[in-house]
Amino acid sequence: MLDSLLRQEQIGQHMRTVAIIGRPNVGKSALFNRLAGRKISIVHDQPGVTRDRITAFCKLGNAPFEIVDTGGIGSDPDPDFAAETHDAADVAIAGADVLLLVVDAQSGATPLDLSLAKRLRSSGRPLVLAVNKVDHAGLEPTVSDFARLGIPDALPVSAAHGLGIHELVEAVEKGLPDDETPFDTADNPPRLAVVGRPNVGKSSLVNAVLGQKRSIVSEIAGTTRDAVDVLYESEGERFVFCDTAGIRHRSKHNTSVEVFSVMRSEKTIERADLCVLVIDATQGATSQDKKIAGLIQKAGKAAVIALNKWDLVSGGREDRELLREHMARLREEIFFLPHAPAVILSAKTGENVRRLFSTIEKIRQHATRRTGTGELNRLLKAAVERQAPPMRSNRRLKILYATQVVQDDPRPFQPPIFLLFVNDPRLLPSSYLNYLTARIREKWEFPGLPLTLRLRGRKKRE
Repeated sequence: MLDSLLRQEQIGQHMRTVAIIGRPNVGKSALFNRLAGRKISIVHDQPGVTRDRITAFCKLGNAPFEIVDTGGIGSDPDPDFAAETHDAADVAIAGADVLLLVVDAQSGATPLDLSLAKRLRSSGRPLVLAVNKVDHAGLEPTVSDFARLGIPDALPVSAAHGLGIHELVEAVEKGLPDDETPFDTADNPPRLAVVGRPNVGKSSLVNAVLGQKRSIVSEIAGTTRDAVDVLYESEGERFVFCDTAGIRHRSKHNTSVEVFSVMRSEKTIERADLCVLVIDATQGATSQDKKIAGLIQKAGKAAVIALNKWDLVSGGREDRELLREHMARLREEIFFLPHAPAVILSAKTGENVRRLFSTIEKIRQHATRRTGTGELNRLLKAAVERQAPPMRSNRRLKILYATQVVQDDPRPFQPPIFLLFVNDPRLLPSSYLNYLTARIREKWEFPGLPLTLRLRGRKKRE
């Protein structure tokens, strides 16, 4: 299994890569966040918090390079996932151009550090040693203790305070190849956040899309902790898949790590371009699924629903009646996201996984659609004639003119915005706003995209 993972990881690698390696709780994630310039990996005193490979770009040097945060190697602070965490780290090592070994200055060189250094030296890859937690000058003499590791480039750093980071980046760049063309990080591909409650198959779906075991999968709820960003290319289009921790009710959080994980997942929804809401087909939409859908609705994000584990429902049979029943029930339960198309699939068998991408591509195309101003005004006029706005204080709303707003934001999956010039915005109740939105969707559909209708009142004459 591991050999196949290594081969898959090396196929199509275009970016110069640095793998951050070390035993648990030496500050790998803190250093990763410092190099990335933002908080991505969860940092916590509890050992074994990081399980998956977390990737980001470091732009502190002469040219961007990819950094990979890995789980602690060499001990089992998290016995349920020890083997998977070590395998993920092995894959990162195999695909890296430079290995960055992180040790703890305050703990000194441990037997585990010595063993790990020996293993990394045998890889033949350029190796840099970061002696972390040198938070003040009094700890600098302890750096010499790590000469026993046999790594000439030993640099004192403090991930917490940002000390020694410039020198560390310079040392890393010396080992990176300079004949590869890095990704254009300014390209900023769209972010697809895979969200849902625990154990619905989010990581399995990401792995099925990628065709490799990128995220650790387990029946244990809460396996994924960080928001795992993975660059993926489909038919010439590039995406960033964000696998997130399962979001469950706050009263059921067991540890502070889980609290941080859920907070990170909620923030991922806010910074995503499109959200893939994964629901367990064997259980249907639960109250927590509805709450997550509400977060997507509140954030105003494009969305698609993935009804996963269909193989457990259908037993591998093609049953159209069963399919219609599940779709009807889903629409009834998630009624406030009527625009989100649903794809019934199985991440385990791969059934309909490609259909998910064709649906996402359809949403992208509709996000670029522009309605004709004349046609839009005729549609709204007909809608008003069909059902007039209700009276308020003996006054009635009048739509004077409407147009679709041309947005300056270049990001894909931007929801359409329609500007309505009216006599008085206060005369429009939310129920009639929903009516007008429905009439627009009847004409132009806009699947997966929430519609925004903005009102502008007529200026009062002097």
